[in-house]
Amino acid sequence: MRETIDTTLDKLRESGNFRTLPQEPEPGMIDFTSNDYLGLGSREDLRREFFDSHSPEELLMSASASRLLAACQNPFARLEKTLQTAYGGNRRALAMNSGYHANSGLIPALAGKNTTILADRLVHASIIDGIKLSGAEFSRFRHNDLNHLISLADKAKAEGRDILIVVESVYSMDGDRADIDALEEIKRNYPGAILYVDEAHAVGVEGPHGLGLVAASAHPESVDITIGTFGKALASAGAFALMSENMRHLMINRCRSFIFSTALPPACALWTEFIFNKSLDMDTERNQLKLLGNRLCDLLSSPGDKRIASHIQPWHVGDPHKAVELSRRLKEHSFNVLPIRVPTVPPGTDRLRISLNAALTQENIESLASTLKKLSE
Repeated sequence: MRETIDTTLDKLRESGNFRTLPQEPEPGMIDFTSNDYLGLGSREDLRREFFDSHSPEELLMSASASRLLAACQNPFARLEKTLQTAYGGNRRALAMNSGYHANSGLIPALAGKNTTILADRLVHASIIDGIKLSGAEFSRFRHNDLNHLISLADKAKAEGRDILIVVESVYSMDGDRADIDALEEIKRNYPGAILYVDEAHAVGVEGPHGLGLVAASAHPESVDITIGTFGKALASAGAFALMSENMRHLMINRCRSFIFSTALPPACALWTEFIFNKSLDMDTERNQLKLLGNRLCDLLSSPGDKRIASHIQPWHVGDPHKAVELSRRLKEHSFNVLPIRVPTVPPGTDRLRISLNAALTQENIESLASTLKKLSE
């Protein structure tokens, strides 16, 4: 086994895909790696307001058990009620420990032996792991190719199989969007089908009050399960799932990542409720983020380039060694932009992932774009 470990590590180094934990950026470094899209993670004023409004007795630092066993339930119930009220409709919320816990647990709880899962080819690892854990039959349709999805759904329907369609609303490595309206229409053409949308990179940023692209769609009730995370734009930890009451009962009884994990600290749930309520009125930050995304897109675009204006934008390099080197050289110019390589992205699509946040300035964006282009010549 030791030889296997050594061989694996040697191959990772040779291929340029060996990873180490990055050091915390030095003071003065401009960070383009964080998913703190609204810039809330560094807001001392929000932290002060939160701690001033809660007593030490309220801020329990451990749940000490899973939700099914924990004595402290009220902070989680309050958070879930807050989410349900904000999103409206008949869907119920279930707080989860992380987006990974949500996708790796909910999908296996949903899919049975007669289920065919149809997932976009670029869904992220937690969804793929959930699909594999389910043991269900699955196919991956070409990215955002809804005609391909329809052909696979037609085949599953003809075979008498249940259909579970799984997509992201904003894709984490390219920043492009799924056509939620079109997906809702497709789903309605297959009675009994379930549409599952992960909004990890949309919640807080997209849609009315930052509630995501599903909330902005024509028929949000057609989406059976919506996943959102608290650890990105909402500057907290954990995730949530919106679903019908019956489906929520099912998950409480069948979702293994929910049943067998110690719940998040109650203090974290209180902070999440606080910051979520604040985020609903942060259109100024969302507009700033959009302006920054548009400006970066303009600066990095080249003739024939189909670059998408988004808070997530890739700079394609195509080689892992070159991606690592370009990242290193950017740090010499006080820009923290990390390389993304296999297995996060397919071979040959190695890149730098530029992640924007509302606390950045136009000057930051222009300086990064100028430096990136010079170093890439």
